[in-house]
Amino acid sequence: MKKWFIKSDNGYTKDNFKNNSEFSYITAQLLANRKISYKEVKNFLYPNFDNLHNPFLMKDLEIAIDLIIDAIDNDLSIRIVGDYDQDGNSATVVLYKGLSYFTKNVSYAIPNRVEDGYGISKSIVDDALLDGVDLIITCDNGTTAFESVEYCKSKNISIIVTDHHELSFDENNNQILPKACAVVNPHRVDCNYPFKELCGAGVAFKLMQALYDELGGNEEYLIDLIQFVAMGTVCDVVDLVDENRFFVKKGLELLNSSKNLGVNKLKEKNNINKITATTLGFKIGPCINAAGRLDSASVGIELFLEDDEKLVDEYAEKLILLNEERKDLTNESYKRVSDSLTKSKFYQDNIIVVYDEEMHESIAGIVAGRIKDYYYKPTLVFAKAKEEGFLKGSARSIEGFDIIAKLREFSYLFEKLGGHSMAAGFSIKEENLDILRKKLNEDINVSKDFFVEKIKIDCALNLNLLKFNIVDELKLLEPYGKANPEPLFGTKNVFIDSLSLIGKNKNVIKFKLSEKDVEFTAIIFSNYEKYIDYLNKKFNTENFVLEYDKVDNRFIDILYTPIINEYMNTKTIQLLIKDIR
Repeated sequence: MKKWFIKSDNGYTKDNFKNNSEFSYITAQLLANRKISYKEVKNFLYPNFDNLHNPFLMKDLEIAIDLIIDAIDNDLSIRIVGDYDQDGNSATVVLYKGLSYFTKNVSYAIPNRVEDGYGISKSIVDDALLDGVDLIITCDNGTTAFESVEYCKSKNISIIVTDHHELSFDENNNQILPKACAVVNPHRVDCNYPFKELCGAGVAFKLMQALYDELGGNEEYLIDLIQFVAMGTVCDVVDLVDENRFFVKKGLELLNSSKNLGVNKLKEKNNINKITATTLGFKIGPCINAAGRLDSASVGIELFLEDDEKLVDEYAEKLILLNEERKDLTNESYKRVSDSLTKSKFYQDNIIVVYDEEMHESIAGIVAGRIKDYYYKPTLVFAKAKEEGFLKGSARSIEGFDIIAKLREFSYLFEKLGGHSMAAGFSIKEENLDILRKKLNEDINVSKDFFVEKIKIDCALNLNLLKFNIVDELKLLEPYGKANPEPLFGTKNVFIDSLSLIGKNKNVIKFKLSEKDVEFTAIIFSNYEKYIDYLNKKFNTENFVLEYDKVDNRFIDILYTPIINEYMNTKTIQLLIKDIR
């Protein structure tokens, strides 16, 4: 069950766009809904490199730059320690390529998800010691690596932490930082950087931006790295506003004209004509992530660093195959977990906690996300860890529920714990699983309405207002993502002229809808069974697809995003249906 709400801009449109002559009222409303004032419109719609914030506003960044310049000047060995997901991949590539402009004495290490776990570990430090590394720079990890950082310094290896994950706090609410030479993280309480929502690759880029500024590096070469920042920004689902909007908008432009063999090979093997935020999030990103889940994440990094076309082709093919394997494992695990929840009734809890013994630990987060979407409740999914008697898990949350804050209330039950408000990763002793489930659900002081998904509509429209110039104008707001979602409109009482199932698997619903004398085609791409069931129930039919013409008053309300569809050199406006009632 979902509830629909029209966003209230509290007079924002009237106050900020009263002298507007550039945009339609609809676009002005969309900008106002996103709290973009008329003064900010130009920077929002047309972001550029010159408007990026001064990287030296980040706490400890100047210390980090001094250490890096010293390492470059003295030909010291620098090792980047990244992470095994897409953001960690992107951050590693940004640092590796960025530093390689100034020094060849640079290498990288990525933890193995199963063997090492998340982030820098003592074994990674030991390997660095054996290789004569002088300086370690973490990216997309390190904020909570207290022991590993202490160990690193005890071995006389300097270490810089760059990260974007939430910090830990003591009982007096004082931030706890690892004792690195520098900790560059915009979430630091004492950091005055004006934009806090960078991903790991974004923080890595700010470090390189400062380095190139200090050493007079080639700006064109630096900007070219933004294609990798865009990947991390989209795939880590951070807010697509401020600097992130520039990184993705510019990054997509660079990706579609990229000379990087890995980018182009992955594009080719995924049958992508044009890279968009959607193809990054749902095609390219999952391929990179699959390497870290089921093999070595270094495959994804080598893909973007390698110049040998034959090797690049092999890496890309391997990523495609790993992703197919990942999909199969995910579907199998999701079915088992769903069945388990039905039998155990744990889905009735406010916070769902479930364990699947057969699951590969690397896909716990994906399964947690799907369970969360289905029940619209914060969800923790556990798998068996490599170490006997331990479980590893991932959490995914819903809007308005800070999952990491909740889990930290019971930090004594965890062996490891990290993450942010919407997602977390952790390990526990198996004996603590039932205790954790009970504790998490003891004092949830929220109403049942809290677990009803709320869909926010930009505005209500009559279909006769949808013209080509309006839909074209909406493209100015792209790319869409978190904090800048696709425009969502609502129209009441549209008539179903016709309906059919299309596609290879007959799992896409195609409508012809009309309001008065205006007619549009409309498409539902996901959850088609749910919507067919709804229509059967609403109109009292057994198979609405076959019986719709026997129903007289077949009116529905729709939520949709309009797009321009081009087929056989003919352009039409099509509605992408997001929900019906």
